[in-house]
Amino acid sequence: MSKTSYEAGKKDIPRILLSAGSSSSGKTTITIGLLAALTEAGYKVQPYKVGLDYIDPSYYSEITGRRARNIDGFLMDDEGVRDVFIHGAEVEEDADIAIIEGVRGLYEGFDSFTDTGSTAQIAKILQCSVILIVNARSITRSAAALVNGFKDFDKDVNIAGVILNNIGGQRHTKKATEAIEHYTGIPVIGVIHRNNSMKISMRHLGLVPAIEERRRADNYDERIEFIKNTIKYGIRIDRLLEIAHSSPALERPSKTVFMPHEMEGKPPIIGVALDEAFNFYYHDNLELLELAGADIKYFSPVHDKKLPDVDGLYLGGGYPELFAAELENNVSMREDILEASRSGLPIYAECGGLMYLTEKLSTGVKGQGTHNMAHMPESTHDMVGALPGHTLMGHKRVVSYNIGSMATDSVIGRTGNAFRGHEFHHSEVTELPKDAKFTIKLSRGTGIIDGWDGLTVNNTLGCYAHLVASSYREFAASFVDFVVENR
Repeated sequence: MSKTSYEAGKKDIPRILLSAGSSSSGKTTITIGLLAALTEAGYKVQPYKVGLDYIDPSYYSEITGRRARNIDGFLMDDEGVRDVFIHGAEVEEDADIAIIEGVRGLYEGFDSFTDTGSTAQIAKILQCSVILIVNARSITRSAAALVNGFKDFDKDVNIAGVILNNIGGQRHTKKATEAIEHYTGIPVIGVIHRNNSMKISMRHLGLVPAIEERRRADNYDERIEFIKNTIKYGIRIDRLLEIAHSSPALERPSKTVFMPHEMEGKPPIIGVALDEAFNFYYHDNLELLELAGADIKYFSPVHDKKLPDVDGLYLGGGYPELFAAELENNVSMREDILEASRSGLPIYAECGGLMYLTEKLSTGVKGQGTHNMAHMPESTHDMVGALPGHTLMGHKRVVSYNIGSMATDSVIGRTGNAFRGHEFHHSEVTELPKDAKFTIKLSRGTGIIDGWDGLTVNNTLGCYAHLVASSYREFAASFVDFVVENR
């Protein structure tokens, strides 16, 4: 839980931001190794992820024992970014150092001419130095040109060090290092050699989530250990710490969203689905529900046979398509959730949760593009049926920020409440009845159909939109109030 007081002034948090020239440069693996090495050395390390990815932070939380936080300059204003950042660094005992992993390339963002939504924007808001990871496979002197380009593109971004990734031998190391340091004046503080053991399992939404990878991979701990040791001996940790400690104290925002609310009477219990199929949750969402007065009770739609005694349900995103057979076979759980929905229990479901609540889910649809999908057989499975529709996997890919507002009162807000969020899915909901009801109207994004999202039956709402409670600040209080009013 959060601290109950809020102190004005500045906060001193040593910090660095790891970025790169593009995706697939090794940011996540290097971040994992660095977090593990620093944690092993006794540091209290607070991890962050720029952007709205769920999966990378699942590894960071497990490795550090601290809840990784997402920060995004399109969803949050400058004060909101600082609020989430400072709160994350002090809520679970003051962190010794903060490590931020960027998203995509350093300057990729919402549009072509501003840094909104980019890693560079976060570096400037948080006044922290950037360590640029360079995929140096097959380049030496050209690496210096690349670094110079990033250095000169925005003079307000401080690139304070370089890590060379995918290096071959000593000659490769020497030439690339000498060229970068001579032509750019930026020190090379790490060299990571090519090794397939540094790779982590991937699928269509990115990495395999940590909760699933640990259960399915016999050598999970050994792989993390290998990555940690590679980073520990490949990066000058002492130099990185010096750079982190050079960051100035940060001005606290004028107010914080992380304040507890008084709850009269018995706290409502919100059941949160958490297992291999459903594990896409922002920690801010769960914490803010608790701060709004709710008690959280976790359950598994895959493994548990009965729904726990709860006053409301939160079904997050994940990979229900990969566990469709198990979800279908757990008939008693599906029947419990259907009965709860029909009786008016408040239920909120995002993306994977939406798919689970529809009538059927089909995978391996023939004659369609697969967009790098994980292998799934051609099959159709019965789902809960609390919402109408037939979910088809694999032939539609949506990755986008979205902007919307509540068209009606619901479990997550009042009419007119506006939000910025995102959607990332490879499915679509088909065979909807003509009288299907929707709660969310999008001005930007795809949603379920024709710019509408938030498919609604009774007090059950399912949407493709992913909402971040530290950005859409009506989320937690609205959810808890709606549950209390309907219990």
